[in-house]
Amino acid sequence: MNATTPIHGDDTAAILDKARSGTRITPDEALILALSAPLHDLCAAALDVRLARHGKAAYYVHNVHVNFTNVCINACRFCAFSKTKGAAGARTLSVADIVAELAARGDAPIREIHVVGGLNPELPLEYYLDMLRAIARQCPRAGIKAFTAVEVAHLADVRGVSEFEILAALKAAGLMMLPGGGAEVFSPSLRQKLCPEKISGERWLQIHATAHGMGLPTNATMLFGHIENWSDRVAHLSALRDLQDLTGGFTCFIPLAYQPGNNALGAKGPDGLTVLRVMALSRLFLDNIPHLKAYWAMLGIKTAQMALWAGADDFDGTIVEERIGHAAGADSPKGLTLAGLRQAIVAAGMEPVERTPDFQPIR
Repeated sequence: MNATTPIHGDDTAAILDKARSGTRITPDEALILALSAPLHDLCAAALDVRLARHGKAAYYVHNVHVNFTNVCINACRFCAFSKTKGAAGARTLSVADIVAELAARGDAPIREIHVVGGLNPELPLEYYLDMLRAIARQCPRAGIKAFTAVEVAHLADVRGVSEFEILAALKAAGLMMLPGGGAEVFSPSLRQKLCPEKISGERWLQIHATAHGMGLPTNATMLFGHIENWSDRVAHLSALRDLQDLTGGFTCFIPLAYQPGNNALGAKGPDGLTVLRVMALSRLFLDNIPHLKAYWAMLGIKTAQMALWAGADDFDGTIVEERIGHAAGADSPKGLTLAGLRQAIVAAGMEPVERTPDFQPIR
């Protein structure tokens, strides 16, 4: 499809009706919607699909983010979190440090520990396994969602073994599921500009397929609002949908809004209308991924509330202290209380439902 070709309103309406009915739309149809559908109509269709799947439930989780190191051998152009070894602000936590941070939470009913970090070549696999075991002992009621596909690939390369062996070891030590980070945008030409040191999109997909085959569910992400265009976004979504058709292992899709501060990329970041358009199109196109997250830490509370009316059904969690997006200038709070999460969801006109990492409701 030519992105400049005018599309008649009847054409977009027919595609929206098709998506509303549960019939799969094609990548070309998704691109037509992205470029030509009125935003109100696009969001209304996504809301209908969301209500059919989840009603007015908006999920949230009592979670804690653990960023165990910001030392990283990659130099992603959009990242303001990573540091080189010995640089000012470089930090790596010991396992004891991590346990102490969690212990400081007292008897808080934490349900999810979210663990991601940089690629620190001085940390052996045993550090990761000891970390998982220690977290499981400290927070036995919490599921551990840890280590992106980029981290799994790094451990496999350093160890000289397959990703399967790394995932098997991590799972045996207590890993419940993988987060979706590191996907960025799959276009090879864009990755050369954004993150040339990072694994390819193809390898990211392969690692998630391996995890799915082992019974490890995963999330998926897309970083948007930088130098990509709608064709790049639709191609990314299409790759995720194709893999989900094969494995069924993706639990949630998270569109991550690029944060423009303190990094070398120099892009502006998405405006609110683009956020809503990405959310709505994601809900209509990803018909086989059950959940769509409005990640308030990168969107801001008000935009995340709006996203609940544009297809999203998950509001993420308490977080306690988000560091990665805030290093790049995110102006949202670094954490929310459970009461604050519920209040934000109710104020948006939705019904808060507390969940586990794998979206089992907590009654």
